[in-house]
Amino acid sequence: MKLSIIIPAHNEEKTIAQVLEQVLKVDLDGWEKEVVVVDDGSSDGTGTILEKICSVPIYGHSGSPINRHATLISHPTNLGKGAAIKSALVKATGDYVIIQDADLEYNPGDIVNLLSFIPDDGKHRIAIFGKRGYKAYPERGFHYVIGAWLLTTFYNLLYGQQLTDLYTGYKLIPTRIFKELNIESNGFEFEAEVACKLVKKNVIIKEVEISYLPRNKAQGKHIRFVDAVKGFWTIVKIRLFKN
Repeated sequence: MKLSIIIPAHNEEKTIAQVLEQVLKVDLDGWEKEVVVVDDGSSDGTGTILEKICSVPIYGHSGSPINRHATLISHPTNLGKGAAIKSALVKATGDYVIIQDADLEYNPGDIVNLLSFIPDDGKHRIAIFGKRGYKAYPERGFHYVIGAWLLTTFYNLLYGQQLTDLYTGYKLIPTRIFKELNIESNGFEFEAEVACKLVKKNVIIKEVEISYLPRNKAQGKHIRFVDAVKGFWTIVKIRLFKN
């Protein structure tokens, strides 16, 4: 089995090298790994760092290069997280896809645990979401907790689900199904769109505990109030107007 790890990055020069290093080193317990990273129009040193890292080839036993550490896609301007993931999804060739944020909030070591919840028979249509803990949130921005809770509760009411964390970054989804969702969102409302469309396609969503170290606006967190508004509208729009 093969896993495609997508890393969207915008102005993450302080953390992108460490995140990519951790992703490349993590042992997926027998899974083949493919990494696709997107520099989404960064105006800091993110692009330069990624170009340097992704230019180093991996050599096979024959001494010839077999692939690069990561496939790099560069957007000339900032298009948004959803747009970056859509660009990377075109390149993804794994059996499953997972999104890895570039800000060190998520620990790549948790990916192995998420993979362990995939059914062995391969017959179940299931997506695995990483469920974040909120213990660190009150010190770093309690309003993020309220926003995530409201969006998740609203989603559960409209879609008959029992999720606890709609806006988690870790979403492990079969690649074929992911591509069939035909994602339209360019921004953070991508998180809501994916969950809504998975339910509409009768895909089971299972939540698994993960570690989480949140950062606040001063530390570089990108999501804003307007993104919550877009999320609510996305949930309503797909429920009422999308097949």
